[in-house]
Amino acid sequence: MSRTVQDLRAYLEEALDTALTGSEIALGELTLCVHAEQIGKVLTFLRDDSACRFETLVDICGVDFPGRAKRFDVVYHLLSMRENARVRVKAAIEEGGEVPSAVGIFPCANWYEREAFDMYGILFSGHPDLRRILTDYGFEGHPLRKDFPLSGHVQCRYDEELRRVVYEPVSLTQEYRDFDNMSPWEGAHYVRAQESGKEGGAD
Repeated sequence: MSRTVQDLRAYLEEALDTALTGSEIALGELTLCVHAEQIGKVLTFLRDDSACRFETLVDICGVDFPGRAKRFDVVYHLLSMRENARVRVKAAIEEGGEVPSAVGIFPCANWYEREAFDMYGILFSGHPDLRRILTDYGFEGHPLRKDFPLSGHVQCRYDEELRRVVYEPVSLTQEYRDFDNMSPWEGAHYVRAQESGKEGGAD
């Protein structure tokens, strides 16, 4: 590609203007920060503009910042096969806030948005079928939030009397409370010392 990342950044900053809240280049990749309500406009422009042609939506994911007023970043990764280029688009929203759905722009966003909703609780307005996609029916909470308990809220087991799976509050049996948190790599020093001793003895 003859056009540099800096050229693309300057072009998009001028073309998208007030839809952007900022931009940056890190490790040779361009990131655009946009107002959440403008996400549809930005994605459509990046897809259709003849100088961009970012026609492939690679992924949508969430990032959780619990101490921030706008707690979540919704991140879109786009690829232009024609221009051999990538761009990242980020929109910050508060907890309980909504981002316009991108399903009408990129149909594959259906899966990604449901996944972000399931894992983070991020809401996408206008989504045709926003429901959980990875966790079980009746699951409580959102597993990738940084304040989600490691043991979860409930546990499930098969009840022989009821002959079905039942959910109940998490209860750790006493003998399972003694966790060995030593890293498996910590034993490598001992092994290395033994090997060194053997080598020394051979000499």
